[in-house]
Amino acid sequence: MNASCDHCGLDLVRESGFYLGSIYFNYGLTTIIALAVFFTLYLGYGITPDAQLWPLATFCVAFPLLFFRHARAFWLGMDVFFDKSQQ
Repeated sequence: MNASCDHCGLDLVRESGFYLGSIYFNYGLTTIIALAVFFTLYLGYGITPDAQLWPLATFCVAFPLLFFRHARAFWLGMDVFFDKSQQ
């Protein structure tokens, strides 16, 4: 991870534990998407939970790994948006 933004110079290195919230955001989004897909396929298309198990389990492992950087960027953006003293 870069120490600062190349465009605006915002310091990206924060105190220890700052990015812990991004993990919660990442987990929450993964859960919401997996549940929405599960219920859509089960109630809308009649696909059994057994048939959905491995594709959804794969999604629940792969998506957080791929979305990791975006979750951190979102968390940092929320901090900058709500803490106007950093601008």
